[in-house]
Amino acid sequence: MKRLKSILLHLLLVGITIATIYPILVVISVSLRPSDALYSTSLSLIPDGATLDAFKVILTDKPFLLWMRNSLIVSLSVTIFGVALASTAGYAFSRFRFPGRRVGMIALLVTQMFPATMLLLPLYVLMRKLGLVDSLLGLIVAYTATVLPFTVWTLKGYYDTIPRDLEEAAMVDGTTQIGAFVRVVLPLARPALMITSLFSFMSGWSEFIVARVILSSQSLYTLPLGLEGLAGTFQTEWANYSAGSLLVCLPVVLLFLSLNRFLVSGLTLGGVKG
Repeated sequence: MKRLKSILLHLLLVGITIATIYPILVVISVSLRPSDALYSTSLSLIPDGATLDAFKVILTDKPFLLWMRNSLIVSLSVTIFGVALASTAGYAFSRFRFPGRRVGMIALLVTQMFPATMLLLPLYVLMRKLGLVDSLLGLIVAYTATVLPFTVWTLKGYYDTIPRDLEEAAMVDGTTQIGAFVRVVLPLARPALMITSLFSFMSGWSEFIVARVILSSQSLYTLPLGLEGLAGTFQTEWANYSAGSLLVCLPVVLLFLSLNRFLVSGLTLGGVKG
């Protein structure tokens, strides 16, 4: 009976894995189809006359590299600013007791309960008053503001697991509170910082709705906006769209693989009561 349950469980997991991977394989198949077979109903994963023309078109005939440059500027900036602000704010919430601390933490948590669509109008009005509409800087500010609540809570929860005795010992040796934070706490919080960086990068790399509202110039389009432009009203460039989607995934996959060793320890981040 126990062996039967194990077999059924493995079959279930295999089925879930196939259901998850198959759509990705279909996207790969569409990207390899020749132009005269884009609307084929064949379920073959390697189409007849497979070609890499779609990848050539998306890289040479479309401003894909411009979109990627804009996305990299935005995502890397959001990662740098988001981690820098969240690491210091999370440390303050974890180590110090000051008026408004609890209210501030609750306020950060409440902001996560609202969908992004509810924030579009006030966000656009704010960006317009600051003169940041239709600029990458405005997009960076908007993304950084949206990732901070989650990242602050994540880092605050991890800082809570680091014994204060380590900082006190460092200060006894002559360093300051800031020195203890930089030399002791940050190195120990490296897994949390890596996960926070990954989340911040993903937020800037794949977001579409806010970018659609703030940006209007095609020269400033990020990858999601650029790929959306390939889906026309009367005709969609499916092969190019699929090829671009696969190319967009590559940096994220490489980032996940490079940070893989931090993912397991990062699963429980923020699980400490504040």
